Amino acid sequence: MNYSMTGNNVASLEGKVAIVTGGARNIGRAIVERLAKAGANVMINFGPGTQEQAEELATALTQEGRSVGIIAGDLSDAETAGAIFDCTLKMWGRADILVNNGAITGPRANLSQLSTANFDEIFAVNARGVFLMMQQAMAKLSDNGRIVSIASSTTLYPQPDLGVYAASKAAVKALSEAFALEAGQRGITVNTVMPGPVVPGIFDAAPPERQKAIQQASPFGRLGTPADIADIVAFLASEESRWITGQHILANGGSQR
Repeated sequence: MNYSMTGNNVASLEGKVAIVTGGARNIGRAIVERLAKAGANVMINFGPGTQEQAEELATALTQEGRSVGIIAGDLSDAETAGAIFDCTLKMWGRADILVNNGAITGPRANLSQLSTANFDEIFAVNARGVFLMMQQAMAKLSDNGRIVSIASSTTLYPQPDLGVYAASKAAVKALSEAFALEAGQRGITVNTVMPGPVVPGIFDAAPPERQKAIQQASPFGRLGTPADIADIVAFLASEESRWITGQHILANGGSQR
């Protein structure tokens, strides 16, 4: 991949084509903006209820001279992964970077309070959706491409009301380790980023006292931001990350909880 540094220290991804699932808001939006700023053409996948946000983001980036596309698709639908890749290839003729960001938390409740339908829905989007995107990537991503999946620090620091969500993200980590061995045959790197609590994001719904406790648990004395995560993704999408694969980067500001 062509990599260089510009005057404002932004890694250049000029001419590269990136797919970002769940790219309409929060961490996904920041990733889209960051990759576009680096010069990548970006296909934004958006899920139910986020079309307006996706269109607004695409319009803003297009006005800045970026090349952006949007495509709706529920990642739990078996047809979505193929459609995303096919639309990207039709628009730009290639796909170099895949960011598996799209996910749902499901109900915030203890395991004993969740239904099997809750379990199935969370895993269908968060784990099966990544599995399907990886399968498409093996066939359609360019050689020496990059795959970055967003996992979660909850796989290391469990929370009682996010147990199934954490389990689905642990599956993403396991899939990434296995796929790194397969995709590496084509020079494709496969890694995950494990964000700690980020605002804006799902942590907005946490009680104020919990937000304060997590903030104080970091030596930086703050919560994460979507930009904190997007910068790490941009590095893993670049040529400089070429010797990193099958790894999980914990991005939680040094918090131990």
